[in-house]
Amino acid sequence: MEQENNNQTPVLQNGSVITKREDYLEWPEYFMAVAFLSAQRSKDPSSQVGACIVNQENKIVGIGYNGMPNGCNDDLMPWSRAADNRLDTKYPYVCHAELNAIMNKNSADVKGCTMYVALFPCNECAKLIIQAGIKEVIYFSDKYHESLEMTASRKLLNMAGIGYTQFKARRTQIVIDFNSINHPGMLSSTAKSK
Repeated sequence: MEQENNNQTPVLQNGSVITKREDYLEWPEYFMAVAFLSAQRSKDPSSQVGACIVNQENKIVGIGYNGMPNGCNDDLMPWSRAADNRLDTKYPYVCHAELNAIMNKNSADVKGCTMYVALFPCNECAKLIIQAGIKEVIYFSDKYHESLEMTASRKLLNMAGIGYTQFKARRTQIVIDFNSINHPGMLSSTAKSK
């Protein structure tokens, strides 16, 4: 049974003060983690990318991951990165995470929202981001920075006045332990060590 002291701070019967957790996920970490979790739905064997769109009230309004279009049997689609014929690669067919997040939106529009995405958007996704009215992109990796598509993407985003910032993680991983719900107040040893 809990008691309260004069400062309205809950105190256990044994005198221990109960305070909030300090190692909780901050909003940016949470949204980037949702993007990375969404990426786990991708069937792409070489690149799993997720995106999470958030409004000004920190509410998620869309998520997506890279995959083949609806109605196209992904067992019959090519997943290769390279082939003699480009039509035998995934590139002409796959829908990027950003496109899917915009299309999967659960609100009237995403105008003024922020997109969290695992990989810096390509030029095609930059066009969609601009047209959708997204105001900011927070990305994790920019591993294709020097490619023509990323150069074009930065040019488009700059011209449209859309900010983009590389996400700086406070921790290298977030472990989801489904069993933790059965042990209240117990954090996994991985979470404690970060």
